[in-house]
Amino acid sequence: MIKKFTILGCGSSLGSPWITNYNGKLRNNPKNKRSRCCAHIQKGNLSILIDTSPDIKYQFLDNKINKLDSIIYTHEHADQTSGIFEMRPFFWKNKSKIPVYGSAKTINAIKKSYEFCFTSKHGYKPIMKAKIIKNKFLIKKGRTNLSIRAFDVIHGQINATGYVMEKIAYLSDCSDIPQKNLIYLKGLNYLILDCLKINKHPSHFNFESAMNLINLVKPKKAILTNLHTDLDYFDLKKKLPKNIIPAFDGLNFSF
Repeated sequence: MIKKFTILGCGSSLGSPWITNYNGKLRNNPKNKRSRCCAHIQKGNLSILIDTSPDIKYQFLDNKINKLDSIIYTHEHADQTSGIFEMRPFFWKNKSKIPVYGSAKTINAIKKSYEFCFTSKHGYKPIMKAKIIKNKFLIKKGRTNLSIRAFDVIHGQINATGYVMEKIAYLSDCSDIPQKNLIYLKGLNYLILDCLKINKHPSHFNFESAMNLINLVKPKKAILTNLHTDLDYFDLKKKLPKNIIPAFDGLNFSF
């Protein structure tokens, strides 16, 4: 059975380069060309997307992903959700509504912002069905299933959702973890973690705080994502131990 986790995008909310072609401190290299954060999980015939970034169309095309069964959302911010309308061809292909999972707060915000995806109020067929999650949930397709643990993380002034599945944690947008939820980050094979900037930021882990969390929970491997324009891939790689690596678009691993 194929088991593959892919980081489709590892950039911060504007990606790199910005629309103005600003690249900050990043050298000109494909590993510094970053689209907005999201990820994909392939387990057998089950295809699951984490977040729908503004760049999702080309993230799917670049990674040759042509099937989709479900979407799970970390939170409602535009850089995680605004690619949602690109999912319409999978509704037509699957001939069924796409299940969308998230916290009550996230689902309610998405349904409000992208009402046409969930109701026929605007004259379009709804393409998605919302599923509010609590703690642990299961996504199934035929005989294949994926058990997922969801828990709150702090993302500045809001809560976002962290996910753990198959000893992989995905925490793309967070500035702190409630003490009671650290238990879910023990015994991980992979921790994919927000590491926005060198300097402190009110809504994201910076390099120092990301390293502190990694040293606390001790995953076998850690991958830094949501990287801003002051964190060059090659400079980061030089200073990191072998079990911690900076992400790049298309980075994938088997699990």
